[in-house]
Amino acid sequence: MRDVKMAILAVSIGAGFVAYPQTPAKTGPKANLAAGKELDWRILMIRIRQVVRCSLAFLCLVSVALLVGVQPATGQEDATFIGTVVSSSRSTLTVQGSDGRIQFFTFAPEVRKPQTIAVGSEVRVTSSATDEPNVRSASEITVLPTSSVGPGAAQTPVIPPEVRHIERDIERSARRYQVGVRAGVALDPELILIGLNVQVGPIFSRDVYFRPNVEFGIGEVTALFAVNPEVIYRLPLSSRQGRWSTYVGIGPGFNFIHQNFERGTGSSRIDFGQFHSDVGLNILGGIRYRSGMFTEIKTSVYTQSSPTFRLSIGYNF
Repeated sequence: MRDVKMAILAVSIGAGFVAYPQTPAKTGPKANLAAGKELDWRILMIRIRQVVRCSLAFLCLVSVALLVGVQPATGQEDATFIGTVVSSSRSTLTVQGSDGRIQFFTFAPEVRKPQTIAVGSEVRVTSSATDEPNVRSASEITVLPTSSVGPGAAQTPVIPPEVRHIERDIERSARRYQVGVRAGVALDPELILIGLNVQVGPIFSRDVYFRPNVEFGIGEVTALFAVNPEVIYRLPLSSRQGRWSTYVGIGPGFNFIHQNFERGTGSSRIDFGQFHSDVGLNILGGIRYRSGMFTEIKTSVYTQSSPTFRLSIGYNF
């Protein structure tokens, strides 16, 4: 019985505490200033958590790429291949040996080679293995006299389709100007995104690219048009002509936002005359594939209404 009475007393005290008129909250300029500072602090903490989450998501993407894309390195010592050039481009070289075998090469960053390598030339290529069994990285290319190669190389070469496919992908990724499309989702606020991007580079460094993009997003109460002049940096986790590469980037985001919490019956859903501007800082990371596909995550800081997390999938032509 004593325990029951103590429980009733505790409940009564609690109910009285809630019902009893508490000391009224302080009002006035100082109180408003304190409330504003507390709100700014909360917003800052939310932004920090979102940046951390975005960073963790990017690290997860990189980890998956490393686990899936990286194969154990075997035979990394340099090897020499002698044969006849059957295809040559700015970034690749395809050579047929005297036994009819076709070998595909990409150029190492400090490759030593002639300015031009004509199709039909006989060459000696010093190369090392890459993470792909059919591709080697050439470090030195020397043009040889015709008599250095056996008669088997004079036959009409038949280049395998997979070699042609790799060659086209590498040439696409090596273009200085690229145009792409993208689509994805955004959180806080929730939006469906579509957009276009242009990639120019490399600029200033072999791993730095200028990639401005525009995005249009639409959600239940929010419409967004964003212009993002961003710069990305390719992380040196894989070769430049590898199947995949990771990158990080940063840049300002100029956003034009319209939010409407009322459902009008006779008006248009999107009213560009009611858009207001918002400027933030975009921080991003992603994985791009040699075929042109890419996956990207992005967060925006120092902004009030713009999406704080975006996940996009795109393709560069």
